[in-house]
Amino acid sequence: MHNKLQTFTIQEATKKLESYCTYQERCHKEVVQKLRNMNMIQQAIDHIVTHLISENYLNEERFAQSFARGKFNIKKWGRIRIIRELKFRGISKYNLKSALNEIEDSVYLETLDEISKRKLATLSETNTQKRRKKLADYLLYRGWETHLVYSKITELIP
Repeated sequence: MHNKLQTFTIQEATKKLESYCTYQERCHKEVVQKLRNMNMIQQAIDHIVTHLISENYLNEERFAQSFARGKFNIKKWGRIRIIRELKFRGISKYNLKSALNEIEDSVYLETLDEISKRKLATLSETNTQKRRKKLADYLLYRGWETHLVYSKITELIP
């Protein structure tokens, strides 16, 4: 059985991408990749991306802000992890800053305290050094800043 390559006109691809962007905020990289997967030529990709930006379906600043809010509020990621993921998606420095402004410092520190205590309660390790290391590894993996992690560990595990 042969898989015939599906082809799309610019109008069809544009409609498809409009609904793709309407469903969820997208970054330019995701949209371009989706168009490449649809076997669109570069001129068509450029045309469609320009259309999506001009019609406000695609807005990288809005994407970055939404991404940062979501990953922080839902997954409890720290700023380092959020920045790394946004950079991976090709987000500009300006939009990175804008995204991080979505997270209030006081809420950020409260969240660190909350997830640190919750994780500490689940650790069955009795050795103090190993408990500290496990908590540090957990928080650092989630992208929390080193200085905040170590001061929190010192506070919670004297």
